[in-house]
Amino acid sequence: MDRARPLPSRRRLLKGAALAAVPYGLLPTARAAARSQTVDYPPAEWQPASSSNCTASNRPTAYSLDRVIIHVTQETYANTLAIFQNPQKKVSAHYVVRSTDGHVAQCVRETDIAWHAGNWDYNTHSIGIEHEGWVDRPTYFTDALYEQSARLTAAICSTYGIPKDRAHIIGHYEVPGTDHTDPGPNWDWVRYIRLVNFA
Repeated sequence: MDRARPLPSRRRLLKGAALAAVPYGLLPTARAAARSQTVDYPPAEWQPASSSNCTASNRPTAYSLDRVIIHVTQETYANTLAIFQNPQKKVSAHYVVRSTDGHVAQCVRETDIAWHAGNWDYNTHSIGIEHEGWVDRPTYFTDALYEQSARLTAAICSTYGIPKDRAHIIGHYEVPGTDHTDPGPNWDWVRYIRLVNFA
């Protein structure tokens, strides 16, 4: 047996064991710091979509940003995130807003192209925001959802110089070539645009 190296002291072994017993979540990590820096909208939580479901870009240099597209998920918040994270689904949006409390998840960086509109030209020039709920269930369109989504849209519009009006904040149903109807007839556009302008 090779004894050229001294054995670690008992004290050193105990310190190592104590460190190993600390729960992983309590240790500071570079990953935790980087995670908070990845969002473009500070109140959002980073929940990245699969890189197979979006296109890397450097907007607004590669493509100008001139609209926000409003969607309704037709799914729960959790299921929507899971769909975006599934590389076989080929769909994503930049943000998802939860119904109950207006919590915002960012899934695609604003510089990148999310696959949300079903129209490449519109995808390249827009930010897509999904809202938890169903077009025929207006109870999902809570005060918190409207208010937090409006703050997000206002921030996006201010960042990229997008006018805060119905010509530039549109529904998925207004995208040329789409067969979607969201956000549907229960979405209160007058209220939403008012909130965006007062956010």
